[in-house]
Formats: sequence, structure tokens, C-alpha cells
Amino acid sequence: MAWVVALVLFAEALGVAALNWFLGVVVDRQDMSLAGLDPDVMSTSSKIGGIVFGLYFALCGLVALLVALRDRAPAGLGRVLLISAAVVHALLGAVTWGLVGRTAFLYMVVVLGLVVLLLMTYDGRPEQPADAGPGPGVGGSPVTPPAAPTAP
Repeated sequence: MAWVVALVLFAEALGVAALNWFLGVVVDRQDMSLAGLDPDVMSTSSKIGGIVFGLYFALCGLVALLVALRDRAPAGLGRVLLISAAVVHALLGAVTWGLVGRTAFLYMVVVLGLVVLLLMTYDGRPEQPADAGPGPGVGGSPVTPPAAPTAP
């Protein structure tokens, strides 16, 4: 499942970077001003924003890929990055419903669900072997002393 999240985030990184780069090229070729802003500044800022957000989603995809390879829960900065990616997708999903449409909203919600599922399925506990008995705290406290041997 973490492989799917990594692939989706890598594809999204490429898509976001390409879309913003395309928008920067369109603004540059129109050579028009919006509310007195310089078209070169708008074009450059769109391209830089695309690169920054593309790298952000690629880094989130890398964290998901590491989770898949290590088969462990993300920790530290990786966990923070995945949580922030979930928040970004929730906010973008709320915006896309009104501005873009239902399909984009559905995509954002699916990616949000995948990231949250990734965060929730890896809880950080090591798996017990199938033949292992109950863990500590099951069937008695681990600090309870064993029963004293009785004489025959």
C-alpha cells in the first residue's frame, strides 16, 4: 500500500511542477499585466512555485517509498511531512470542489485517504511471530513474580 502512495505522490509532484511551469510560460508569452504586476515576475514566481511544490511532493513520495522499503512507520521529519501532505490535500480538496470540479475534488480526497491510511496502518509496533504467545500485560502483569515452586 505504501508503494501506491509513493507512486501517486511522485506523479503528483511531476504534474504540479509541469502545470505551474506551463502557466509560467503562458503568462510570459501573453506579455500582459495583472493589476500592475510585472509579467516577468509573475512568470518566474509561477515557475519557482511549481519547482518548490514539486520537490515537496517528491520528498513526501520519497518518505512513503522509504516506509514501503523498510516496512516501518515514518518517524520524525518524515511523519511531519506526510501529515502536512494530508493537510495540504484536505485544503486543496476543499478549494477544488468550488473552483475546479468534482473530479479534482475526488482525486484530492483519494490522495488524502491514501496518506492518512499510510500513517494509520504503520503504528510503529514490531510484529509478533505467529507462534509467539500473548504479549506482556495479557494474562497477567509482567511485573508479577512467578509462582513459587512447591515441594513434592
